[in-house]
Amino acid sequence: MSDVRPSDVPMPQREDLVLVDQKGPLVAERIAATSAAQPLVRRIGTALVDAAAALTGGGRPDDPAAGDALLLARLQLMISTPALWARHLDGHYALQQAIVDALGGDVTDPDAEFRARAAAGACLAAMHTALVRWAEDEGRTELPDLIAQALVAAFGPDAVDTGPAG
Repeated sequence: MSDVRPSDVPMPQREDLVLVDQKGPLVAERIAATSAAQPLVRRIGTALVDAAAALTGGGRPDDPAAGDALLLARLQLMISTPALWARHLDGHYALQQAIVDALGGDVTDPDAEFRARAAAGACLAAMHTALVRWAEDEGRTELPDLIAQALVAAFGPDAVDTGPAG
């Protein structure tokens, strides 16, 4: 029998109902699959764009726009609600840590960890800018494209892997 009492278990808050973190595991998985020989920003940026592509259009198979609509509604609510905005920023910090963890490397090297944390924070700032633009624009532009544009604006054309030319 467990010694955990119901009062010991934290109750979910209303913010938790809106801000379910789906990005962390997706981004970490994609970063882990990249070559450590690639620059940090490219590894992180490409993972953020790929995760956004997986999260958007991810509605029902018969209605892929349903995933976009839900994500857009959640994002717009978050932007307009101060308590949710603060929780979103907490989520960015957690995502930054997930990215640093996924990059692996020598955690005993404080300089390497600093570089990973700085690159992750800068990439997340670019993504944040794209998310706000997407919400303000009512989702008219594809979110992965906006994230890629923000990363390229911040870091140059090699910030993301655009895949094979088609």
